[in-house]
Amino acid sequence: MNNTPFSFISTLNTTLGTVYLASDGNHLTGLWFEQQKYFPPSLLEIEKAPDLEVFKKANQWLELYFAGENPDFTPSLKPHGTAFRHKVWNILLEIPYGEVITYGDIARKLKVNSAQAVGGAVGHNPISIIIPCHRVVGASGNLTGFAGGLDKKIWLLKSEGVVL
Repeated sequence: MNNTPFSFISTLNTTLGTVYLASDGNHLTGLWFEQQKYFPPSLLEIEKAPDLEVFKKANQWLELYFAGENPDFTPSLKPHGTAFRHKVWNILLEIPYGEVITYGDIARKLKVNSAQAVGGAVGHNPISIIIPCHRVVGASGNLTGFAGGLDKKIWLLKSEGVVL
């Protein structure tokens, strides 16, 4: 095993293209779209292990989600990042399916003055979709960046019934 949070990978073909899943062997530590911003290139050199239980759970979650359902479980997650990023990602996990909040809303919940700092943490979310960074919008409801691509963000939100 290497000393990164990515010891094993698996891939899944979805409606929006191939997603790469990473694990430390017990937890999901990453989920990226192919060619996503911040995709770790070293991931492609890691041993494939699609039979890990956490990958089976993540695949089941993603298959339900892409079928238009709101999964009622979450695979074991262990994103790696700073304490501040973890606080932001925990708030993302609280955003209900089919709803959006703003970067400013998150900043107010955390009692910080920088929606930009929140945006950086949202943008560096290593577990896309399951930690729903796509549910964060700009101050006036405008769709802002998504590391996986704005077209994917639009699709994800529309599939959840969000009126854009």
